[in-house]
Amino acid sequence: MTSAPELTVIHVPVSDPRVRPLIRELGEEYSRRYGRDAHAELARYPDEEFTAAHGGALLLLLERCEPVAGGAFRRYDDTTAELKRIWTHSAHRRRGLARRVVAELEREAGSRGYRRIHLTTGPRQPEARGLYLATGYTPLFDTAADPETIGPLPFEKHLSAKHPERSPR
Repeated sequence: MTSAPELTVIHVPVSDPRVRPLIRELGEEYSRRYGRDAHAELARYPDEEFTAAHGGALLLLLERCEPVAGGAFRRYDDTTAELKRIWTHSAHRRRGLARRVVAELEREAGSRGYRRIHLTTGPRQPEARGLYLATGYTPLFDTAADPETIGPLPFEKHLSAKHPERSPR
């Protein structure tokens, strides 16, 4: 019986070359799903918003030293982090890696003093919608409505106070 490869979580800046393939693939997929170039949307926030100095983080999940998934958060307000750029490489999907990324981001946000997570996903991303519902996020929209009539689908999750209080900034 072969065991699953070990996964390593690393924190990196957006400029790390290991981030580029994931962001490129993310932009290409969003562009296909929405019929317009999504790369500008991915570049909407300055890279420094995903650094600890500005209350954010970007992490990669590595397998055999290669990035297989990743995600980030940025400061939304004093007590809330906003998840962004959650992504699993297309060759590594259906393995629970996105759940692991979300859990790691929640843990990191909680350790920095955030008590709430906010995020939005697009109406043409049913996998993301399913992920957030399955991992305990509360939809802030009518789940019975056609997602295309809503636009971005907002979710929130309150974090437990297990972590010592630290300032998110």
